[in-house]
Formats: sequence, C-alpha cells, structure tokens
Amino acid sequence: MSRVIITGVTGAVANRLEINDLVKNDKFFSLYIQALQIMSAVPPQTDVRSFFQLGGIHGLPYIPWDGITGDQPFDPNTQWGGYCTHGSVLFPTWHRPYVLVYEQILQKHAQDVAATYTTADKAAWVQAAANLRQPYWDWAANAVPPDQVIGLKQVQITGPNGQKVTVDNPLYHYKFHPIDSSFPRPYSGWPATLRQPNSTRPNATDNVTRLKGVLRAAQTDITSSTYSMLTRVHNWTAFSNHTVGDGGSTSNSLEAIHDGIHVDVGGNGHMSDPAVAAFDPIFFLHHSNVDRLLSLWSALNPGVWVSPGDSEDGTFILPPEAPVDVQTPLTPFSNTETTFWASSETTDTTKLGYTYPEFNGLDLGNAQAVKQAIGNAVNRLYGSSVFGSFAAATTSAVGAGNVASLAAGVPLEKAAAPEPAAAHQAPVRVTAVEHHAEPPVHVSAGGSPLPHGFYDWTARIEFKKYEFGSSFSVLLFLGPVPEDPEQWLVSPNFVGAHHAFVNSAAGHCANCRNQGDIVVEGFVHLTKYISQHAGLPSLNPEVVEPYLTKELHWRVLKADGSVGQLESLEVSVYGTPMSFPPGSIFPVPGNRRHFHGITHGRAGGSRHAVA
Repeated sequence: MSRVIITGVTGAVANRLEINDLVKNDKFFSLYIQALQIMSAVPPQTDVRSFFQLGGIHGLPYIPWDGITGDQPFDPNTQWGGYCTHGSVLFPTWHRPYVLVYEQILQKHAQDVAATYTTADKAAWVQAAANLRQPYWDWAANAVPPDQVIGLKQVQITGPNGQKVTVDNPLYHYKFHPIDSSFPRPYSGWPATLRQPNSTRPNATDNVTRLKGVLRAAQTDITSSTYSMLTRVHNWTAFSNHTVGDGGSTSNSLEAIHDGIHVDVGGNGHMSDPAVAAFDPIFFLHHSNVDRLLSLWSALNPGVWVSPGDSEDGTFILPPEAPVDVQTPLTPFSNTETTFWASSETTDTTKLGYTYPEFNGLDLGNAQAVKQAIGNAVNRLYGSSVFGSFAAATTSAVGAGNVASLAAGVPLEKAAAPEPAAAHQAPVRVTAVEHHAEPPVHVSAGGSPLPHGFYDWTARIEFKKYEFGSSFSVLLFLGPVPEDPEQWLVSPNFVGAHHAFVNSAAGHCANCRNQGDIVVEGFVHLTKYISQHAGLPSLNPEVVEPYLTKELHWRVLKADGSVGQLESLEVSVYGTPMSFPPGSIFPVPGNRRHFHGITHGRAGGSRHAVA
C-alpha cells in the first residue's frame, strides 16, 4: 500500500488567511465550506484521508494512521497513544506537517469543487481554489472567532450554479459517523463535537454564549502572553514547550498559550482533551495560527531552530523520554514512500506552498530586513498589551508622537518596513488590535532602575501536570473572587489563567499518570490590568507590591466546572524593569526580581522564605 506523501499544495505560493478575512471572500469561503463538507461527511471514517482519520492522528482511536508504526509494538501502559509531541521541543514543528497534510487534502477537494462550477466566471473559481489555503484564527488579536465558525449551524455560500444556497456548517462541529468505540465518556455519548457544553449528558449542547464570554474575557491575557513570547523569548526550549524553563523571560511558551486556547474553547468538550481535540474543526484554525506564530518568532530569531530535548510522555511511535532533535522523524508524516519529514526540513513555508500575510513583499533572503518588518507587524498587532503602560511611563521622555509610532510598529529611528504587497490575489489582513488609551501611570523620581522605564509585573504558575488526570486551569484575580465558580472565567476581576491540557482517556498513557512529578509552568501578565483598574500612581515595587499582596487571589477550576485543590501549585510574582532604548524594536527587559512576599504563606503561594 502506498503512503500519503505530504508535499503541501504544489504550484504558486499563496497566503493562509485570517478566518475573519476568509469569511468575507465569497469564493474562498464557498469553496472552503464545500471542501470541508466533503472531507467530513463523504469518505467513510476508515478512509485515511477522511476528516476523522486526520483528527485521529492526534489522539484516539490510538491506531496506526496510514500504516505507520514504530520499530517496537505500541505499549499503552508506557506511552501516549497519539502521534502528537506535546511537552517536547518538537511540539511546534510536528504540528507543521500535520496542518500541511490537512491543507493538502482540503485544497484538492476545493479544486474538484471549483471544476464543477458552470458560471461565466468559472476561471475565477478555479483560480480561487488554486490559491485556497487552510485559514488561521488569530486569537491574539480576535479571541472570539466569527459566527461562521462558532455561532451558525448553517451558512450561506455560492453554489456551482452561481446561486446562493444555505448549507449545514462543517465548521460548527464534526458529526461522527459513527462514534468510535474507543471513545470514553462523555464523548461516547455525544454524536458531534461540542464546545463549552452545558452538561456531560448525551443530550448536551454547545453553550455559544458562554464560549464567547470566556474568550472575550481572556483576550487581554492572550494578547499579552503572545506579545511577551514573541518579543522576550529567544531560545528554542523556552519557546517551544510548556515544561519548566522560560529562559529568564517571565513569558509563556508557544505551547502554554496554545494549551489555554484549547481549554477555553472546549470547557468540558472535545477541544479540552488531547485525545479528541483534533476532531473539532476549530482545531485546525487554531493550529494554523500556532504555525503562523512559529513563523513570526522564527523571523524575529533568525538561525534559532529545534534544540535537543526528550519526548516527555512519548507518542504512538516514540517511547517516553526518548532523545529527540532537529533530525527526529516527525511521524506519521511521510515525505517519500520510505522517509518522514524532519524539523530541519520545515523551516521555509514557501517550500511547503504557503505563507502568511505579514511576509508579503519581503525579501526573505534578507534576515535583518525581515526581522525589522515582522517586529513592526508584531507591535502593530499585539503591542497594545504593553505600550499603554509604557506610554504612560515614558511619554515625557520619548514624546507622545513617538510612543504612538511605537505602538503602530514604527521604531524610534523611523526605519520604514516594506509595505505588504498583495500576493496571488489573496486579500491581506490589515485588522489590528485597537489601542485604547490607558490611565496615566507615572514612574516616581529615581524609582526605575533603567532610564525612561517601567516595571512589568508577572505571576508565575507551576504545578504537576497530571495531578488531576484531566484538564484544569489556575485562574488569577485582582480583587474579590465571585462565590459562584461558573462566574470565575467571566468575572471583571479575572486577570488570566494557566491551563493544563491533559489527556483523560482511561486506560491509556499510564506513563502520563505514573510520571506524576512532571511540572509545567506558565505566566499571567498583570501589568495592563493593574494600569487600567488599580488606580495606582506608579508601577514601581513600593506601590505595586502591597497592592498585589492584598488583591491577588487564585482558584483552581477543573474542565468539568468543579473546584479543585491543587497540592503541587505554586504561584509567585516577578517584577521586571523595562526600557525602550532608541533603535529598539521592542521593550528591553532588565533583571527580573522575585517578590516572594506577595504570595508566601498562602496555600499555593511561593514556597521561598521571605528575605
């Protein structure tokens, strides 16, 4: 039997578009919906190219995909049953060919659909199909996806005869046909994927209102975490995965941010569980954005790529704690009949048939020019998470006009970045996060260790990943915590959370549970919330430390909505002096300080004695 050879879409390189842009383009959206319908409903679930089989690569039903097995038989008592490499340095690069094979199959269906159009502009439909790529959902800029993804069970498209037609929306959920016998409860009782379900009973439904509320409340935390990761993390280990080690940046890894999106979308539904997450169609919108952030980070850190590590829980192929590196085969993704993709071969997306709008018009052979342009784009898209606080602290030093330019992505020396040019007739996303005015925050005289700086405040959260055996979240609040846990994620005092994205399939990944000492970490950025809501005259330690000591609280919320007591939890607080020297693309951190006293002495607080 021949393998599925993953090449990406061949021909001209085209943009992956942000989903808010794609839904506005009738040709792209109509073809995308029809292609996804075919992929999801037409082939039997045993077809290797079906949506179900592609989703099953990630976790359940823990069977070989495309006949790919390891040198040794899979042992469910010692390793994770999916092929995915969570908690590993391979996390970002393994998911790159995963989205690629999905995109390759989906785009082929789109081409077949376009060939059936009988309209006078059929050539335009054929061209649109050639340019169609899997869209991404930029949750760092728009945490609530468009209703065409999460709110509408039916959508309107233009059919092959040119007429508008209303069809079932394959983005809303995936309907199993049938439910696989390997699924544990509650998934064994749900005929379709669910997001933030209102119960665990078989008649549960999506709670779209809560889903939107949870995502909206998480926006500042997601944006701040994304900006900090892109601008302050510079080594691969700290960037790639959620295990302990942030490289001294007090910033989340790409995987940690990714974990939070899974848990926020899923609630007690499919997206919160690695074993079944990839059956939700939003998974591939999410992971296309994870891939895009890999591209942005790589452009900002040229020459930095996969460093050696281990496989943590193992995979369907890799035993637990096996050594992995840039040459490790990214199974089960074949690039020939006998070989697999490796991370070393995934550095250039243009060779894989796609790019992202931020790279349009750039000379990719000029790494420094690309770094400058992408830095400007990152500031424009996500800089509101930090520039408000910095602006208030530094306006007198650099001038209000220059601060506005920095937030818009223009550095102090006014180096002009190349204007993005339209590529392959695909619309370029221009939507950016709004930059709201911040209340004034002043640095007291002599209070900042660096010229024209301010303090950035971050809470570090660490715990044992498998303490509960299912997904959960540690939520941070500044101010009173609602008595009703149902209100925690949407409370006005909720600041952010660190999420554990944990397999809960009984009888599998015994190693996950046996290795109960695996500790993961994440960070919640507090500065913007403090500057907006605390009413403090300064971000300096002498002002913020007593405020946080009094007002910072935390709670543990399991994926099923119940309250948890996490014995391994440790919440601590860092303050990092920040400055913006002339010529810098991003704010520059100084030496962080650990303020043990803010949380020490409380359950789940810092274990370090206060000096």
